[in-house]
Amino acid sequence: MAIPYGVTSMVAPLEHVLVQRPTPAFAAAFEDPACGYLHPVDLEVAVKEHDSFCELLTSLGVAVHQLDADSPHPDQVYTYDPALVTAQGAILLRSGKPNRRGEERFLEEWFRANDIPIRGRIVAPGTVDGGDLLWLRPGLVAIGRSLRTNQAGIDQLVPMLDEEVRVFDLPYAGGPHACLHLMSTISMITENIAVVELPRRPAGLHSLLTDLGVDLIDTPSEEVDSLGTNVLAVRPGVAVAVAGNHRTQRRLEARGIAVHTFAGDEIAINGT
Repeated sequence: MAIPYGVTSMVAPLEHVLVQRPTPAFAAAFEDPACGYLHPVDLEVAVKEHDSFCELLTSLGVAVHQLDADSPHPDQVYTYDPALVTAQGAILLRSGKPNRRGEERFLEEWFRANDIPIRGRIVAPGTVDGGDLLWLRPGLVAIGRSLRTNQAGIDQLVPMLDEEVRVFDLPYAGGPHACLHLMSTISMITENIAVVELPRRPAGLHSLLTDLGVDLIDTPSEEVDSLGTNVLAVRPGVAVAVAGNHRTQRRLEARGIAVHTFAGDEIAINGT
């Protein structure tokens, strides 16, 4: 049976996900400073965290598919960044982080093997990272212009999207060796609730969210580095988050959101 596709929302019921189990390449990530990992990787712990994350998604009714790529790229585990799946098919991206370029070909092979059409691809000099792309509403896509996503890439991407597009500039922040995506500053939880990081949130995005009447849950500063802002909506009212961000979790639960957590020290926080 073909796997259905057609993403138009960050908060509609999540039915299928594609993941990549940590590999020896992930285990060696700290050895290359360009990868930006915080400390040497414990591969055994990383695999256990990944498997527990997948088991959690399965328990919440999500069908989990394994990429199982023999990839030399440590960051292949972060499968959202190399491609954007739309209602018309997959768009293969070109990362602004040079050592991530090439990850998209492993996703392309999987998409083709599972009858998911390729809508298009970003080519040089354009760069686009998936972490800079999200739906604020069905029909409304936000793009972050960042050190990972440039204007040339945006110019290629926009004609491939049928939705209205808004572009927001991200701050320089930690520079090229750090990772600041648009999705580092916001996670949509429902169409009317979002977890955000106030200091680095683009002012234009803040204004738009306010105009849309979105309830903004601020991530406490001490929970930013532990990825308190990065929350996955599984369906309206149900979310998955990295364990340990207790204040952010309590703020979500106060809005009636059921928060399920997983240990992510290696697979999430170490790789930032």
